[in-house]
Amino acid sequence: MNLMQPFPIAVRALLRNKTRSFLTMLGVIIGVGSVISMVAVGEGAKSSVSKAFEQMGTNLLIVTSGSTRSGGFMGGMGSMPTLTWDDLDAIRSEAPSVRYAAPLMSQKTSIVGEDGNWNTQVNGTTPEYFPIRSWRVAEGSMFSASDIETNAKVVVLGQTVVSHVFGTGVDPVGKPVRIRGTPYQVIGILEKKGQSFGGTDLDDAAFVPISVFRGKLQGGLQQFITGVIFVGAGSAEETFRAQNQISSILADRHHIADRADDDFAVRNLTEIASARQQGMNTLTGLLAAIAVVSLLVGGIGIMNIMLVSVTERTREIGIRMAVGARPVHIMAQFLVEAMTLSMTGGLLGIGLGFGVSKILADNLVWAFVVRSDIVAVAFLFSAAVGVVFGLYPARKAMNLDPIEALRYE
Repeated sequence: MNLMQPFPIAVRALLRNKTRSFLTMLGVIIGVGSVISMVAVGEGAKSSVSKAFEQMGTNLLIVTSGSTRSGGFMGGMGSMPTLTWDDLDAIRSEAPSVRYAAPLMSQKTSIVGEDGNWNTQVNGTTPEYFPIRSWRVAEGSMFSASDIETNAKVVVLGQTVVSHVFGTGVDPVGKPVRIRGTPYQVIGILEKKGQSFGGTDLDDAAFVPISVFRGKLQGGLQQFITGVIFVGAGSAEETFRAQNQISSILADRHHIADRADDDFAVRNLTEIASARQQGMNTLTGLLAAIAVVSLLVGGIGIMNIMLVSVTERTREIGIRMAVGARPVHIMAQFLVEAMTLSMTGGLLGIGLGFGVSKILADNLVWAFVVRSDIVAVAFLFSAAVGVVFGLYPARKAMNLDPIEALRYE
């Protein structure tokens, strides 16, 4: 039997009670909309986390000074520099899984140009730092190993610093700036990096050769790296191996027998990113499960209202059977009505899900990510709800005795 034949009759029957039909669909609308919007929120959050970690760099490890013990007192993490330049050389030469290793030391100070000045983070590093962070030059060039050897007073600026020191529409490459009274030449402008996961403006920074930083900005403790070491592993698979190799090298160099008392720390951002992603996946699954429960509740509402409809239209069913309608026709009639309610609710729920997802993405400043497969699954599930929860009322209508149905008042 063609299910399209009872469709116009089903639509007319539902339109006779527009308010009741809409309220019946409301559970399905909310359920489908919730599934789509909750999954979209989770996907947007995961996309934002992934983007933040991509900005930090790929296959990234950060080596920092650890806690120190003096006179029976334990200092906090990084309370005193413990990493040396020889440690950096050992990481570069003795850890097979390490592709790049670069120091990063920072001082907050002012950069003064011809038309303005700006207080920013001035960093001393080596050229290897930038491929570790996946950070390229937009204009000009990067300083080189020869600039470090010759103590060249050159600087590479982030775009936030450029906008404050030079303004808009000005090419700063080749222009002079002063950092703590010392003249430097701007040789490059970095690509825009945006904000970190914690909201820090990554473009509000300047970079000078590490040799110049040590001579002009570091001050005392010249034998120590008063900052951190950024390490780029050869691949994502080698990140954990590189972490273990670095820990072993530094423990041996620092003569640490008990690893619980390490005076250094090796932070694996890949591990942190994976943990965040797993947390987001768990949260997304939980929210989607709650939304599915809402969809099932909507299905129960459809079954309830269809049972009421069967009772109200008992005499109509008897008349249709009397003029030749077979039980299968009666069953199809009510099954199509239930499917019409659930599928119409599913379509309206998709629209609701898109709207809520967009509003949440705009307010949370997350990516607007709606998965087409989730939309399809939610709609098909809403159709299945109509079939499953409409089947019992339809069978009840089919099994009515025509004589008793005609006598029903």
